[in-house]
Amino acid sequence: MKQKLRVGIAVDLPDADLELISEFEPRLDLVHEPGLYRPHRWNGDWEGDPDFTRTPAQNERYTRMLNSVDALFGIPDVNPALLGETVRANGDLRWVHTTAAGGGAQVKAAGLTAAELERVAFTTSAGVHGSTLAEFALFGVLAGAKNLRKLQADQAQKLWPAERWRMRHLDEMTVLVVGLGGIGATVAERFKACGSTVWGTSRSGKAVPGVDRLIDPSQLAQAAGKVDAIVATLPGTASTEGLLGSEVFAAVRQGTILVNVGRGTVVDEAALIPALNDGRIGFAALDVVAHEPLVATSALWDHPSVLISPHTAALSDQETSRIARLFAQNATCLLDGKLLRNRVDTVEFY
Repeated sequence: MKQKLRVGIAVDLPDADLELISEFEPRLDLVHEPGLYRPHRWNGDWEGDPDFTRTPAQNERYTRMLNSVDALFGIPDVNPALLGETVRANGDLRWVHTTAAGGGAQVKAAGLTAAELERVAFTTSAGVHGSTLAEFALFGVLAGAKNLRKLQADQAQKLWPAERWRMRHLDEMTVLVVGLGGIGATVAERFKACGSTVWGTSRSGKAVPGVDRLIDPSQLAQAAGKVDAIVATLPGTASTEGLLGSEVFAAVRQGTILVNVGRGTVVDEAALIPALNDGRIGFAALDVVAHEPLVATSALWDHPSVLISPHTAALSDQETSRIARLFAQNATCLLDGKLLRNRVDTVEFY
């Protein structure tokens, strides 16, 4: 492997994070073109301001930069079509790191050939968002256990109920984590620390700290009928689409809490609505939905047992720095001939 790696910064990245990358891996030649990127509207806004338009001269400079490097930090404009164009135009491109944890879906959407997928290594930022998403998962289950929506409604009406009601406690609950990857493992750790009994689905059967019982995915529905809460952390793939659907919701116990911090397509929303209406799912905290933004006509908006978060639970002040640090670590692996972390599976694209 060459001793220097020419890296094109394809998305807006703060100067402090550029310095962080160089500090962690000084063998990188970072090609950064200020003024060519869609500017961040908030920390971690990789898509950038949609109103930003490059001049023809700027677009030429941007394209020339993309086509002259060995690796890319970020998918250009977070646009799969532009990624496809870049891979085909730049025969020297060997590695692309996506800023999304679920960047495999973006790679799939680029429509690359088998030869192109073989030539270029793709990695994601999976795991970077684990702690923030785990906190939202904890918050979501607590919101259901403590009946947050009722508390809010009563407070809005200045209503002090004549009778108090019981609240569920985390140390009396069994939580099923669907997917024990980087995010799922962190979710399991958080719930275990709160005294919950933690189950988790696993294809490998490999032990995960904090998980009391491993569940084979084929037994998902049976397990769902024995727990108090279900937390989905899975990526969006063909095999996970609608996984939490009618079979699982028919098996759950009355009042089961559902939280989704993975991908919206994992939950079959058409099956979720009746499960919410009859109380089988007593509460759902959804950071993601199948089609974003959620359409105004969706019944999920007004449902009294649903809390909607606009796919924002992963964001934090530290996101860009965490991704920059992961990128630098992976660059070291590439330069030293070691395996890359979070490499995209180009069959399932996760």
